[in-house]
Amino acid sequence: MFRALLWIYLLNAVLLIDHEIDSAYWEEWKLFKLPGGISLFVVLHLPLLAAVLYGLVLVERMAVGGLVISLVLALSGLFAFTIHRTFIRQGHDEFTIPTSQFLLWAIVIMSIAQLGVTVYLLA
Repeated sequence: MFRALLWIYLLNAVLLIDHEIDSAYWEEWKLFKLPGGISLFVVLHLPLLAAVLYGLVLVERMAVGGLVISLVLALSGLFAFTIHRTFIRQGHDEFTIPTSQFLLWAIVIMSIAQLGVTVYLLA
């Protein structure tokens, strides 16, 4: 089951990283009212991306820490989908193009799958 999680984690991580690239295009820091503009946005992603990649290494090694990071990644994907759907319902037009929508829907699907497998392995 760890092998399945490895591939689900990898795919979801790629989708979330691609979403973050899309987020830079849409100037997401403005939606969240974060100071510092693109500079702080990019700097904040350094430890986040390092943690995501390190989690993949830990999942490959079948370490408990990988399951913890996998759980956080899956929950982050569910949060990303939910918060962006909320912004869209509030009238924001960011993330409404087909590519952005595809990423968000793919992320929620993969996050649900990742969450299920991760919880199964943690149990």
